[in-house]
Amino acid sequence: MPAAPKPETLAAFEAAKGFMPVHEGLALYAAAVEAGKLGLPLLEVGTYCGRSTVLLADAARARGVTAITVDHHRGSEEQQPGWDYHDPETVDPEIGLMDTLPTFRRTLHRAGLEDHVVAVVGRSPQIAAFWKSPLGLVFIDGGHTDEHAGADYEGWAPQVAEGGLLLIHDVFPDPADEFTGQAPYRVYLRALESGAFTEISATDSLRVLRRTGPGI
Repeated sequence: MPAAPKPETLAAFEAAKGFMPVHEGLALYAAAVEAGKLGLPLLEVGTYCGRSTVLLADAARARGVTAITVDHHRGSEEQQPGWDYHDPETVDPEIGLMDTLPTFRRTLHRAGLEDHVVAVVGRSPQIAAFWKSPLGLVFIDGGHTDEHAGADYEGWAPQVAEGGLLLIHDVFPDPADEFTGQAPYRVYLRALESGAFTEISATDSLRVLRRTGPGI
């Protein structure tokens, strides 16, 4: 039976700002607990306000490892003013730009998980360029353009250890979902076609793949 978070952890996840539904969150948690057995950090690209980070952090705590989350906290394309996923509460009134970092920190504090997360603030390709440590899990949930999703894959998939997991969120095969999920879908296909990763589960838009070979 897949590992499940404690009720208080799930409640903190549901209370946090964000877009991941509960059933996908439960699949994320189970994958994170499994990947944590490797004794390596668990990393997500795309923090937003910390909804999924709550589950990664709790899984990391259970396995005695660290959750790492990477984001510039200025919001991805679809979260900017004028778009459907924009939340005015995330705008810094002093500079007029999105800043989800304060909300993220409050999310972790309320969940009691601050000590189990390292937040890396910056753009994913810049951070990946100097990252040299293997990871037990990489969860790609950042920008939804080919440029950003492709860069996240190219930057972070090489760091997934043998037997580790690569998770890709918002995978939508339907061409009608071009803006919201086609770029992650193309990254998912690329991972499968590489021969480096084998799919082990799919929960709606969340895909879980295991590294079974070299390369990306």
